[in-house]
Amino acid sequence: MNSAASSAGDGVTPKTVVKDTARRQLVERGAAGLSLDGVARACGLALTDVEAVFPHRDDLLTALVIDAYDASGAAMEQADEAAVKAGAPAGARLLAVTRALRQWSFANPGEFTLIYGSPVPGYHAPQDTVPPASRTPGVLAGIVRSALVGGELTPPRRAVPGPPLLLPAAVEAFGGVPEAPFSDIIERGIVLWSNLIGLLVFQVFSRTHDSVRDESAFFDYSIAVAAESIGLVVPSGEPTD
Repeated sequence: MNSAASSAGDGVTPKTVVKDTARRQLVERGAAGLSLDGVARACGLALTDVEAVFPHRDDLLTALVIDAYDASGAAMEQADEAAVKAGAPAGARLLAVTRALRQWSFANPGEFTLIYGSPVPGYHAPQDTVPPASRTPGVLAGIVRSALVGGELTPPRRAVPGPPLLLPAAVEAFGGVPEAPFSDIIERGIVLWSNLIGLLVFQVFSRTHDSVRDESAFFDYSIAVAAESIGLVVPSGEPTD
């Protein structure tokens, strides 16, 4: 009995079998090396069976992209929910959710690379991927907004000069531009988000292993430094578990 037939007998759908196989191939071959024919061979299905659920390679990539964004976003949301229930201040919530994203990223390097690595040649993500992709910055924005309302932010020493740097959609997603001295907090939040993803890229792709003694501790330190730019204090000495 092949793997696909065995999975079907266990009640697993062909779509699930195909996606699980494709995720393994993301690690082995990278997204650019993913093909429906290769996935079909690896999971023991006929190509026509794979095409019945994912007619084109890009359909499969889109499903994997959405799953990756949803899974990583859910990990952050669950961590934030637990922190809120524990009565954690905004800085501790920020540390908890960024740690959760880091843990997910190391546990799922192929999917992390798919959504945050180099673009896949010839693939253009459709609009369907936008809401899932918004979950990560949405968690960060929620914490920043809560800190602002709760008086947990220290006013910045210098505001962003010149006209607003944001698209209207970003302002709307945050709930409007706050009054001074926090009128540039959305811009600063996007900088925090960019720093988080860049830091994860460095760590997942082993760009810091030859210069940092303790990468987990360095991650926490980096988040604390980045949080200073929005006037948020991240507590030190927090347990890592």
